[in-house]
Amino acid sequence: MRSHDTAVAGGADVGVVRRTPTGWRVGAGHEVPDLVSAMVLADLLTSEAGVPQPRAQAPGRAPEDASEVERLRHTIAQLEHALHSRVVVEQAIGVLAERHTMAPREAFERLRSSARSRGRKVADLARDVVESSTSPLTALPDELNGTAAPN
Repeated sequence: MRSHDTAVAGGADVGVVRRTPTGWRVGAGHEVPDLVSAMVLADLLTSEAGVPQPRAQAPGRAPEDASEVERLRHTIAQLEHALHSRVVVEQAIGVLAERHTMAPREAFERLRSSARSRGRKVADLARDVVESSTSPLTALPDELNGTAAPN
């Protein structure tokens, strides 16, 4: 199985997620029972280590003439991208819910509404929300900052 994101800080692979017999191992020793928790932890450790995280583009379709192995690798890349996007959206929901003392469902609806009204993908706006939790210079739409009434 491929690793999630590889981020090297001080010689340690802080953002590498590996399958173990009892769950998932993050970096050099943090073990968690489920993959989503492992990916969240990997992202947090990578962020704390100061390793920049590029905004990855979603993989497109596999070429028509690709072999079965190439198509399967491409499918794996698509699934990994989708899972990572979901993790970022879940983190953003948590940030918004805590920041505005609202239910997670309401936070997701606000995030989705804001993305739609701006013609942006929810995952892209979610990355900005997560980034805003550590960088006060990250600009967010008014309805996500709490300076405007929700729709």
